[in-house]
Amino acid sequence: MSQQTTVIVQLREMILQGQLRPGERMPETELATRLGVSRTPIRQALPALAQEGLLVPAGKRGYAVRAFTLEQTLEALQLRALLEGVAARTLAARGVSDELLEALKQCLQEGDAIFAQRTLNKDAESRYAQMNERFHRLIIDAADSPLLASLIERCNIVPFTAPLSIAFSTSSKDRMFDLLFYAHGQHHNIVQAIEQRQPERAEFLFREHAHTQEQSQALHRAD
Repeated sequence: MSQQTTVIVQLREMILQGQLRPGERMPETELATRLGVSRTPIRQALPALAQEGLLVPAGKRGYAVRAFTLEQTLEALQLRALLEGVAARTLAARGVSDELLEALKQCLQEGDAIFAQRTLNKDAESRYAQMNERFHRLIIDAADSPLLASLIERCNIVPFTAPLSIAFSTSSKDRMFDLLFYAHGQHHNIVQAIEQRQPERAEFLFREHAHTQEQSQALHRAD
């Protein structure tokens, strides 16, 4: 895992755990000292976290932790699930290319390899989040609906809603492993429904899939 990725994971966890509070500024020098790195990976990580919706611009070139409520996050998750369900339904009804199926199945294989380790360390968490983001992005892009994609992006601006922003629990690792293992099983079922051209099932599975992320949020907030 690159230093930039490591810093992104560390800062994300600090925000999730409340070590960096809503509205708090993110000074590069202080963060670099705190994490024992140079300012370069911090400078690269902050825009990435802003893109996830965790930070907002503050001042000329700075960032601050975004303020949000649990209700806003859950509402955005539910809306995103409805919209992604429409994307999956569209693909299942229309049919997909062999190339897209291969890309989706590659995501499934990557997830299977992560869970074969039977543990979720920092590297595994990062790899799962990146795979999850790619899986969702493949389906959204393949639906080929700019309006649908833009609405999903608006939902993803709410912190902890985007597929990349998995809320990993620090005190309930076993429970978190089970939740994500189940979520990845849903990935398999979604691909199967799309491949077998089952529109209603594909849409339903995506809506159910969001419930798993809601559970991870609740588990994290109980830490």
